[in-house]
Amino acid sequence: MALGILLAIIGGAFVSIQNTFNANVKMRVSVWTTTALVLLLGFAASLAAGLVFEGAGLFSFQAEPWFWFSGIVGVGVVASVTQGVQNLGPSRAISLVMVSQIFFGLMWDTLGWFGLEQVPFTWQSLFGVLLISGGVLLFQLGPVLEQKRFVRLNPDIAKANDWQ
Repeated sequence: MALGILLAIIGGAFVSIQNTFNANVKMRVSVWTTTALVLLLGFAASLAAGLVFEGAGLFSFQAEPWFWFSGIVGVGVVASVTQGVQNLGPSRAISLVMVSQIFFGLMWDTLGWFGLEQVPFTWQSLFGVLLISGGVLLFQLGPVLEQKRFVRLNPDIAKANDWQ
């Protein structure tokens, strides 16, 4: 279990770094060029690592046919998150991605979609998603509320900066 937790934390760091890099690339080229570059380089790196660690076993894939197309979903992931990071900044965009993943993960588990074993819905799970969502909302609104409080406590600064 400790290894799983460590790998999840490392994966989260990689996602954050990748999305920040993608947003910087997106500033210089289109979202589709960024997406193609990211997925092409990811394909090359995955293929090389797979051949090194799995050899020919890399090409032995036993799954439902529609799972072969998950890379197409990756296009949507890279394109939307890259633009989200560029528009909102890394912290805000990734926090919203996280809440969305948790919500949809709960939904997929509860409904047993996409070949997952159906997990019974619990109110504790929903409460957990709502609690995390509230934390993200607080994180999103925190700087705005602090700025308003700062301006209210320092009216001279507000006048100088036209914040009233």
